Amino acid sequence: MSTQDPTQQMTAIVCHAPKDYRVEQVTRPRARAHELVISIAACGICASDCKCHSGAKMFWGGPSPWVKAPVIPGHEFFGYVEELGEGAAEHFDVQVGDRVIAEQIVPCGKCRYCRSGQYWMCEVHNIFGFQREVADGGMAEYMRIPPTAIVHKIPDGISLEDAAIIEPLACAIHTVNRGEIQLDDVVVIAGAGPLGLMMTQVAHLKTPKKLVVIDLVEERLALAREYGADITINPKSDDALAIVQSLTQGYGCDVYIETTGVPAGVTQGMDLIRKLGRFVEFSVFGSETTMDWSVIGDRKELDVRGAHLGPYCYPIAIDLLARGLVTSKGIVTHGFSLEEWDEAIKTANSLDSIKVLLKPGR
Repeated sequence: MSTQDPTQQMTAIVCHAPKDYRVEQVTRPRARAHELVISIAACGICASDCKCHSGAKMFWGGPSPWVKAPVIPGHEFFGYVEELGEGAAEHFDVQVGDRVIAEQIVPCGKCRYCRSGQYWMCEVHNIFGFQREVADGGMAEYMRIPPTAIVHKIPDGISLEDAAIIEPLACAIHTVNRGEIQLDDVVVIAGAGPLGLMMTQVAHLKTPKKLVVIDLVEERLALAREYGADITINPKSDDALAIVQSLTQGYGCDVYIETTGVPAGVTQGMDLIRKLGRFVEFSVFGSETTMDWSVIGDRKELDVRGAHLGPYCYPIAIDLLARGLVTSKGIVTHGFSLEEWDEAIKTANSLDSIKVLLKPGR
């Protein structure tokens, strides 16, 4: 007969290995000094979670794998302050009951990047849901927020679905900002998944000359048009190169944002972008991508930029959602309980969904 106190237990998804994710009863976290415990309201399943679940090499292989199992996954979370450790109210400027989100990276505060304000490139690079050295992720009923986390309050007027996309929206904002979109630019966003659709909304707010979105799913292209895309392209039936050249006097687009997560999105971009254009790479790839690098230098002298996480963009994301300038409507398509994990990850891995949420409740 178990002697465990059920009030000290919680339901969580625990990642043990690729395709070995289990719904378990685990010890509920407690707040230590300068720490919070939050009750999770919702946690999104990211494309990186899907690739991690499937066993993508970059997460599990190499000398420094991202995943250090067992760990509770989930970095697209938000919740309510449930417990305050000693000094935590002053440290984070929050009270019990406040609705909050923590940025997905927990900076070490000591490396050259953290000391220079470039905390999103922290050398230690602890991200919620991949390693438990600092804390587990948000696919659970409760979650501990450590002292070095970056916490933001969420206004009451923002819906659950909108609050649940703050993390990916912050990433979308950072990516679009990396493209330095100008008023006379022709911008191409490749990929109309959750991130691509959020990037479409953000890029539309930059009012480029033309905003083009490319995807293979017609329903997602229809959403992109609702969100402000001037032109949508389905490579299965459309000639992307001919269309982009027709918009640019044959030169190619000024900005190409790659968020497909497949190698074809990269090589396509090298064809579509003009000389001296700005190529922004956001995707996490499940396999290696190859191309002729002479296109970057000898042929086009491109400005190739990466985009990682959402630094300094969470307050912007919250503000855009609060003002109704960006929305989760159409993007958040499914919600599941933690106990429905198997169905949730299956749905997230299919084209039947766009964004899937786990909703542990309060």
